[in-house]
Amino acid sequence: MIDSGTTAWMLVCTALVLLMTPGLAFFYGGMTRAKSVLNMMMMSFVAIIVVTIAWVLYGYSLAFDTAGEGGGINQIIGGLDYVGLSGVFNAVYEGLIVEGGNVTAEAAAADNFPLMVFSAFQLTFAVITVALISGAIADRAKFGAWVLFSLVWATVVYFPVAHWVWGGGWLTQLGIEDFAGGTVVHINAGAAALALALVLGKRQGWRKEPMRPHNLTLVLLGTGLLWFGWFGFNAGSELAPDQTAGLAFMNTQVATAVAAGAWLVVEKLRDGHATTLGVASGAVAGLVAITPACGFVDPWAAVVIGLLAGVGCAYAVGLKYKLGFDDSLDVVGVHLVGGVIGAVALGFVAAYPFLPGQNKGILIEGGQISQLGLQVLGPVAVGGYSFVMSWVIGKIIDKTMGFRISEEAEVTGVDIATHAETGYDLGTVYASGVSSSNGPAAPAPKKVDA
Repeated sequence: MIDSGTTAWMLVCTALVLLMTPGLAFFYGGMTRAKSVLNMMMMSFVAIIVVTIAWVLYGYSLAFDTAGEGGGINQIIGGLDYVGLSGVFNAVYEGLIVEGGNVTAEAAAADNFPLMVFSAFQLTFAVITVALISGAIADRAKFGAWVLFSLVWATVVYFPVAHWVWGGGWLTQLGIEDFAGGTVVHINAGAAALALALVLGKRQGWRKEPMRPHNLTLVLLGTGLLWFGWFGFNAGSELAPDQTAGLAFMNTQVATAVAAGAWLVVEKLRDGHATTLGVASGAVAGLVAITPACGFVDPWAAVVIGLLAGVGCAYAVGLKYKLGFDDSLDVVGVHLVGGVIGAVALGFVAAYPFLPGQNKGILIEGGQISQLGLQVLGPVAVGGYSFVMSWVIGKIIDKTMGFRISEEAEVTGVDIATHAETGYDLGTVYASGVSSSNGPAAPAPKKVDA
């Protein structure tokens, strides 16, 4: 039986998560140089296009078809019963509400909603995971190569990993905890980002020329949209409007606020200034770290996770300078490191297991060391698989069609070279000889540095 309240809740959460990808476009776009802003935003929007098509044709089936009942190859990848979303329209997602540790017949039917809505909800996660990777290769990737990479990576990496953790695969069977995507989304994307940064190499002038964010206003706007949409991301992952969704909602807010504040404190003590980029990056780090844990921990633990993420990621973003890889927009330092912090923290502070086989963290009464082992295994397995496969995919694309734009196009700006557009038309502002009602025209500047 379809529950209308749950269905409405899930439709709203789906829209909120989809909003996060345009929010990410603003966040990433503001962090790039002005000559690359449009390309950076386009990489997020094209992820929506490519992943949506792949998801409908075969992605959902590979990620969530459990027709094999969890045995054999079905522990690695889903079947193909839902190709083209066939059979999904009339199906029902039968969720379970746990009451006092037992599932009653009434509870099992209380949060049922259309399987098509569940598919749409999971689609939005696949979309933003692919889009997240793009921040590591800003300013220097061929647009066509990115489109191809998005399609292949979603197929070969994201869909199988989603099946492993959420779709009845081998990590599901082992009992790994990942409430809303710390492993599936952030560690997965962060490892891929590191691999692509190594494949494409450093930007022209990296560490020699200033490559500061060109528009921090856009960065803060994107942060606000991400923060807002993340409530659908985390609370919606309960798949029902219940107490656990409320817990996930509160923990999301708490950890994000603490992480943003912690990053600012680190900046103030280390650099002497608390910056807008810092508060934006800290907020995203907190959102990332609480994602796998939001429905499994008490609010006090969310404070701890937020603090660890804010401090840890603030220092982790500097690793690229020490290790010599050009992660343009700190995807590795925020998403990979933040995801690992949140996932592993569950091995210590998980307190609300609600699925068979899941255990509490070792700092909680009744906790077991085995859960900490699982919370380490998940990031290692997913991160390792994503890194290797992303490097292979990236290398093949680079050796065939080329993944990096020419040096001339990079210097000129990828917006002009690839899209024949610019993010800002300054001609009417700086054109010489334009009269004004307030007096003679101002002289044109000798050079406009975009």
